[in-house]
Amino acid sequence: PEPVVSADPACGFRLVSKGPAMTITVSDMSPDERFAALVGEFAGIEEVTPPSPTRTFGAATLRVNGKIFAMLTEQRLVVKLPKARVDALVDAGEGVRFDANRAVPMREWLSLDPASVLPWSSLAREALEFVRSLA
Repeated sequence: PEPVVSADPACGFRLVSKGPAMTITVSDMSPDERFAALVGEFAGIEEVTPPSPTRTFGAATLRVNGKIFAMLTEQRLVVKLPKARVDALVDAGEGVRFDANRAVPMREWLSLDPASVLPWSSLAREALEFVRSLA
């Protein structure tokens, strides 16, 4: 049978199959796998819409009330956060402002550095709460 990845806050993720469970770390996962695990974590939250496989644009986005709060773009997690939080994360070297290929960085969007050890789940939850607060 196919292995199943499930979130385990204590140690990252658990790979569960017919045999004994095996713990893997996020460093063992590709960005696509990490985003898929993130989608699975957020799938049951009210008002959150997971990515739609039938859409080209927005195929790798998480939305709340129709607004994007997290996405996977060019193998990087991108989240919408308050400008001051984005400024602090950029200053700390955790990522850069997302520019959507328009050469103009967006104040409230962070493109997380692939080398960052910040947990995607925490950043996505923070982004979810921020976008909810804008409604």
